[in-house]
Amino acid sequence: MRIAKIEDLHCDAGWRHFSFLKITTDTGLVGWSEYQERFGASGLTGTIHGLGGMLIGKDPRPVEKITAYLHGVIRQVQGGIAQQAIAAIENALVDIKAKALGIPVYELLGGPVRERIPLYWSHCGYARVRWPDQIKAWAGVDPIRNRADIVRHAREVADAGFKGLKTNPMRFDADPPYVHMPGFNGSPGHPELNISKDIVNAVVDQMAAFRDGAGPEMNLHLDLNFNYKTEGYIRLAQAMEQFDLCWLEIDSYDPAALATIRRSARTRIASCESLFHRRQFRPYLEQQAVDVAIVDVPWNGILEAMKIASLADTYEVNVAPHNFNGHLGSLMSAHFCAAIPNFRVMEIDVEDVPWKDSIVTAPPRIEAGELLLPTGVGWCADVNEDVLRAHPPKGREPGAR
Repeated sequence: MRIAKIEDLHCDAGWRHFSFLKITTDTGLVGWSEYQERFGASGLTGTIHGLGGMLIGKDPRPVEKITAYLHGVIRQVQGGIAQQAIAAIENALVDIKAKALGIPVYELLGGPVRERIPLYWSHCGYARVRWPDQIKAWAGVDPIRNRADIVRHAREVADAGFKGLKTNPMRFDADPPYVHMPGFNGSPGHPELNISKDIVNAVVDQMAAFRDGAGPEMNLHLDLNFNYKTEGYIRLAQAMEQFDLCWLEIDSYDPAALATIRRSARTRIASCESLFHRRQFRPYLEQQAVDVAIVDVPWNGILEAMKIASLADTYEVNVAPHNFNGHLGSLMSAHFCAAIPNFRVMEIDVEDVPWKDSIVTAPPRIEAGELLLPTGVGWCADVNEDVLRAHPPKGREPGAR
């Protein structure tokens, strides 16, 4: 068996695009992976082809050998887009290998530890606040314009059977309301990223509304991303103690600063979603900077993600996938969650375009807020190329910055 062809395919997904890598072998066997041509990764597709072109004619099955070779190629520019490109290739090759063996990927990883994977509903309110004029057409839901709308949305999540939800800071004290994300040039406050009493009060009121609607048993997560400095994170971590969050999610490239934040409040801290490879995760674990380590499978590759999880386990830390992808990306993360012992909870985006389910041949099955272990070979689903062609990307993504 030899690698014969490498292709990239994309489709419109409302507030974003879905991107896929297709690797075809000379036997006709095809491997798929989902990746993200955005979020600071513009040019990723070209990098995938630049590295993937070196693999034409090679046997796709010795995946570790291939990724070791590619890491040697990008030795001087490790991480970032280079790592994401290797990950996309690795994930497609793992799909091929599992299909060639006639087994699901989680069996290739040692077999499932669990058959039901607890989920939390991610980006609660995000798109409904950020794109109020488009969200009805994209997802068939009404926009969020005030606190009462947050309460109703939180109740909707609970009624759907989810035991957890995650949201982002929003300002309902502004007209119109907006998602507060200065760390990504997304709102006022960049580049200084200062905290203020108004911001703290707005986030407290927002989380109180989610608690009111979702009820006392809902596991609340708040994602602060890169939006503040250490001082701001500490103030918000202390302000969130009253809500007993499942976790406060923070992005920081300084493990010592993150450890300081963790020691400054009783609020649990999750982080590391923007890191690549075991080498970047290690100092965060050594400095006890996180309660939960977040691992991105499409960005790291599932084999590397398994190694990161094993490393975290030696520090008594559980892991959770960073998964704001389409269905194929969710299935990739599900195989990871099924196969590791130190699993916490899985992220999933629920609100997307109406053709989302038809993009893959077997969408994830969700029951009572849990993803059921998929069955089949490889990722247990392939991409429906006819659906991609029927919904081509529409220019620049609305969410791109």
